[in-house]
Amino acid sequence: MDGTADEYREALDAAHRHALEWLASTAERPIRPDLDAEGMLGRLRRELPEEGLDAAAVVDELAEAAEPGLMAMGSPRFYGFVIGGAYPAALAADWLVSAWDQNTGSRQPTPATAALEEVAATWLLDLLGLPVGSGVGFATGATSANLACLVTGRDAVLRARGFDPVSEVRAAPRVRFLAGGAVHTSVVLGGRLSGMGAPQTVGADAEGRIDVDGLRRALAEEDAPTVVALQAGDVHSGAFDDFASAIAVAREAGAWVHVDGAFGLWAAASPRFAALTAGLSDADSWATDAHKTLNVPYDCGVAIVRDEAAMTASLGAHASYLPAVASVSDPYDRVAELSRRARGVPVWAALRSLGRKGVVGLVDGLADAATGLAAGFRAIDGLEVLNDVVFTQVCLAARDDGATVALGEWLRDEGTVWASSSRWQDRAVVRFAVSNRGTDAAAVRRTVDAVARGVAAVGIRS
Repeated sequence: MDGTADEYREALDAAHRHALEWLASTAERPIRPDLDAEGMLGRLRRELPEEGLDAAAVVDELAEAAEPGLMAMGSPRFYGFVIGGAYPAALAADWLVSAWDQNTGSRQPTPATAALEEVAATWLLDLLGLPVGSGVGFATGATSANLACLVTGRDAVLRARGFDPVSEVRAAPRVRFLAGGAVHTSVVLGGRLSGMGAPQTVGADAEGRIDVDGLRRALAEEDAPTVVALQAGDVHSGAFDDFASAIAVAREAGAWVHVDGAFGLWAAASPRFAALTAGLSDADSWATDAHKTLNVPYDCGVAIVRDEAAMTASLGAHASYLPAVASVSDPYDRVAELSRRARGVPVWAALRSLGRKGVVGLVDGLADAATGLAAGFRAIDGLEVLNDVVFTQVCLAARDDGATVALGEWLRDEGTVWASSSRWQDRAVVRFAVSNRGTDAAAVRRTVDAVARGVAAVGIRS
């Protein structure tokens, strides 16, 4: 029976049952897990048993053991880490991706999934207003997508100076890496892993937008191959850089411009945010996540490069044993992975399910929820919203840092709401990142009510 449907049926039926039970629970269960990692380790067998179990029993044991340590990240009141939920079509497509088990590195052995990803890529470029024909790679997340774009940018600016980054990188000049003062840690990590080092920061305003004059001064300091990182959506404020001005300044210096748009790049899909994203499409590369705003299951980042040939030159894999299609780049030419699941297929499914109008409605709805949260928080005595709420991020604080920290802890322990604690502008904050498609007016009201209860419980006063 090896490989037949009967061999899998009981295990998949068990998984289906547990999955539906989990999904039915996420809207009302406490969001926080009941046990931490150490508590979970105490529930699990630490030594591998001598005898195995049948597949369905393994699934049952897994679901029962894991349940106390699962966080309801799919809840419409989960606001931590900028994590979205999952559309039904995207989740179901992800199940099929696992069942099909296609190693989507090359177009030749996996034509179906490769073609689906290429269509999804075309749809993404169209929705986001990015250049037709750009290279699109489906990476694990924005961190790996940023890395793919930064490596491509590094090589491109060296190539423009007459150096072959494949054979002469050690003899090449240092590549200068510049970013705003609020650069995200994933871009910093991308700089380190690409060999450019952490970026030299050029300043930012109170909302985290890059200081364009500071960028101009830094670019004028020396004539060197340069990569500039901008951002669409600051992780605390949601602010967007002045792309038109910053890109014009970078272009004068011959710099490569990359945009980190982990969640903010999706604003380009909505006419409502045209002012925020003006000039964004003039950059050289962009990174975003589909498992944030688009609400597909983990994991799915997207790396986009205007010059697909440059992307392939930097990231492409070549070996005699690898299949190739003449004149056409393969999926593994656009990300730093030879073996990977077809993570672009759930993107296809989500976009096909939503259509253009649905994507616009999703983006606008997330922003509306953030605006509603901010209005509700401002009406609670003792709290203030610190950022200009321009997209999907809301940072609130009490007057005293200790009270703000206590409020965040109370909320996470109480379980109705989960929001991240952080520090921003030298103050403790509780950060609400609206990313779940289910965060509607009712979820906003329940969130505001929970925060009001927390304020009373902690004893915050104006």
